[in-house]
This record gives sequence, structure tokens and C-alpha cells, in this order.
Amino acid sequence: MKQGISLIPYPFFLEECKGTYQVNKNPVEIVCKDASIYSPILEQLVKVRCGGNGVAIKIIKAEEFEGHSLKENESYCVKISPDSIDVYSASKQGVFYGFQTICQLLMAYKKELPCLFIYDKPAYSWRGFLLDTCRSFYSVDFIKKMIGAAAFHKFNVFHWHLTDDQGWRLPVPEYPELVEKATQRAAHTMPESIEGEYDEGGVSRRYYTEEEIKDIVNFAAENFITVVPEVEFPGHSSALLAAYPEFGCTGGPYHVENRWGIFPDVLCLGKDKIFDFYDKVFDTIDRLFPGKYLHIGGDECPHERWEVCPDCQRRMKEQKLDNISQLQSWGTTKISEIVLKHNKIPIGWDEVLDNTEKKPLPDEVIVQSWRGFEGGEKAVSLGHTVIMSPVSHCYMNFKNYPSFEEPGRLGCTTVDKAYSYTPVTEKMSDECKSKVIGGECSLWSEALPSSKVAEYLIFPRFCALSEAMWLDEKNKDFERFEKALPLHKQRLKEMNILYYDGRIRN
Repeated sequence: MKQGISLIPYPFFLEECKGTYQVNKNPVEIVCKDASIYSPILEQLVKVRCGGNGVAIKIIKAEEFEGHSLKENESYCVKISPDSIDVYSASKQGVFYGFQTICQLLMAYKKELPCLFIYDKPAYSWRGFLLDTCRSFYSVDFIKKMIGAAAFHKFNVFHWHLTDDQGWRLPVPEYPELVEKATQRAAHTMPESIEGEYDEGGVSRRYYTEEEIKDIVNFAAENFITVVPEVEFPGHSSALLAAYPEFGCTGGPYHVENRWGIFPDVLCLGKDKIFDFYDKVFDTIDRLFPGKYLHIGGDECPHERWEVCPDCQRRMKEQKLDNISQLQSWGTTKISEIVLKHNKIPIGWDEVLDNTEKKPLPDEVIVQSWRGFEGGEKAVSLGHTVIMSPVSHCYMNFKNYPSFEEPGRLGCTTVDKAYSYTPVTEKMSDECKSKVIGGECSLWSEALPSSKVAEYLIFPRFCALSEAMWLDEKNKDFERFEKALPLHKQRLKEMNILYYDGRIRN
């Protein structure tokens, strides 16, 4: 395998051939022999990335190409010869990824492209990134910028964290107080912004309208990215309780948190109206998010209020639970049934596996392992589908390098450590490995009100993780990635993306 071509993520197979393709000697020409896999966005994509220079591209259906199987939905071939660039695929998504590869080459090599043959396919079907818009509120433009960058790196899932202690960002028509009260907090920890994200009076009041959400979801779909909304249950609920205190164990008063951390006031699982509320929330999600997945959270939920709450104690006795911790597993089963009724697949953080002796986790629930790899290992052994996003490798809000002068908090993950991540572990049998559909990288936005600082933390670890999720472990090569990175940083600069440019090894 050649080492000199800068592509991130690197293809499954790449062979350098003799000759070069002279960009300025060819007219802009996109020839499609199969209209079913053509989209105007592809033509626009290349025209933008090649800076107005000419490029002749042919899109050819897979049946006309011999030598490699292109039956997988995301697989593609790119053949660059002195006369043309050919893209082969059986699907629009494969063609789209082929075009992203061509765009990376055009941005790096400008007028003269090396002749190449590429056969490419992903190792994992779930390649996601999470953006928390609760702790810090980000603009629609920034979210779309991140989606575009994700598509450029062949991610296919945007996990949108929409509710938390510090803010509820999703409008629900039946519950107007969510946008009136649950979106605002006293800005003691939130600096005011000249961009208007925080009111002059020191109070923030931000949420995404239905029109904005539809815009983001449609833009993501054009880039072959599925949006997975997350609505927390039953913890991280301070903002919800501030709007509807009757959903808590004590009745309040509650407030939208302006601190970071884990807080004792959570949803009261002894009250049936909680589930009526989520049923209506999911009605809204049905309208706005056509994807088949819905994340229900489930992490970091203290149980101390339940210990003394009469309603929770009554529920525990009704359900014949041995201890109050098992109440959360009962609630997870209940909320999962509502999600399934809405024809969506529930996803939960790995805490949903805890205390399930009396109420086993429903088989349909996908487990997202974040506290480490152990949660994922346990989940696959129990037959669950798993997404791996361990905090140790996949959290981009950590520092890029262990220095007090670097932004970031709670830890450090260097680029080489991020690259070393793989969604499967040696402890898993082959059968268990087959249940791991992929991974996610995450940006939790505590103390990150500026999107530019967020970008600095995200890149280039985002690039390293894209390759870690695209390639099998045997095809990864950090030295090759390290050599490709300088040219790739020039691409990021052209895309107006700020990135960390320091040491990438600890």
C-alpha cells in the first residue's frame, strides 16, 4: 500500500498508476450512465471544491465495472486516468463518497492529480459524531458546517444532544413552557456574546424552531447523514423540571442549571404523567426527524430523591423491585416501549444495563458504551447491538495536549490516542464483534460558548476518528495518517475550519 497520497479517511485499497490528470486541460463534464445514482449536489460539490477549474467526471453504474464487488451501499471505486475520472458505485451514497474522495484530491493536488485506482468501503455502518447544544447553544450555520465537515470525512450519523440540565432546545407544541422557561438560565457561568446568543440582561433564551430543525435534517439527508435526536430520561432533567415542576419528586422549586455536573433532582418515575409527556415529545420527534433512531439518554441519574419519594416507593412495591436502583431499569423498559410504539429504535447510554435483574433491558435497545469499553462488551454478550464511544478515546472536549495553556477540560486525548481507537475489543468473540455497528466521537460543550474554540478542540481528532471508524484495524497506519495530515490541514483551512496545530503524540 502506497504511503504518499493524502486522503482522510484512507481508502480500503489504493494503487498509484502511471501518469497524471491535468485538471485545467479538461472541461467541466459530468457524464452519468445511470441517472438513478446521480444528484445535482454532486456536481455542485466538485465545482466548489475544485475552485472553478475544469474536471471531467463520469459516473458509471456498478454492473459495468468488473473486478470488485460493489454491492455494499456505501462502497465505491474511483479511477483516475490521464483522460478522465471515473466513479463506480451501486448507490447514490457510494457515488457521494467517491466525490468526497475526488474533492480531497482536488484540494490537495490542485492542477495535477496523480493517476490512481481506489476501491473503498467502510468497516463499520455507524460512524457518528455527537454535538451537545444544551450546555452551549450553537447556531444553525455552525451545525450545518459540522455536518458538511462530517460528510467530507465520510461520517454518516449526527447525534444531536437536545435536552439537558442546562437547557431544553426542542419545541413541543403541547408543552409551551419548554421554550418559555426551559431554554433560559441565569448566565453566571455563561459569558455574554456579542453575537446575540446571550441576552444583555445575563439570561440566555435559546432553542431551535421547527423550521430550523427541518432545515438541519434536510441538509444532513442531502449529505447522507442520519440525524439522531437525544431527549434525556430520567436524569439530566433540571431544565424540564424548571418548566414543569410537577414532574419532579419534590415539586420544586427548580431552575435551569447554570453549573456543570450531576444534580439530584430527576424525573419522578412514580408519576404516570411523565410517560404521557414523553409520548407527546416523541410525536414532535416523529414529525421533525424521519430517521429510525431515538436516543433516550439514561446516563448519570442519581436515585437519592426516589429513596424518600412516596410515589417512587409505591411504584417500586407495585413492580416488586428489590431496591430503588431497579426503578430506573423499569423506567427504561417503559420509555423504550413508547419509543417502539413510535416505530423508532431506542438507544441508551451504557447505564441502561445497570440494575436490570428484575427488568431486563428490552432486546431492541441499542447500547452506546461511553464509560469505557466494558459496557459494550457486556451488551454484546447479552445480544444487544452496540455503538462504542469510550470517553478515553472519543471525547473531543478533552484537551488536545496535556498543557494548562490548552483549552479543554476533564482530561486529555492526543491525536495518536484518538487514532488508536477501534470499536471492537480483543475480549469479544467474532459473533459479539458482529453486533458492534460502529462508534461515535463526542463534543460536550461545557465552557465552550464560542464555536471557533469548539472547532479547535474537534479538529484534527475528528479526522483521526473518522479513519478509525472507516478502516479495519489491520488497515490502519498512524504513520501514514501523520504524513497525510499537513495537506489535510490545508483542506481544513480552505473550509474555514480552525484546528489544533500542536503536537499530536503525547
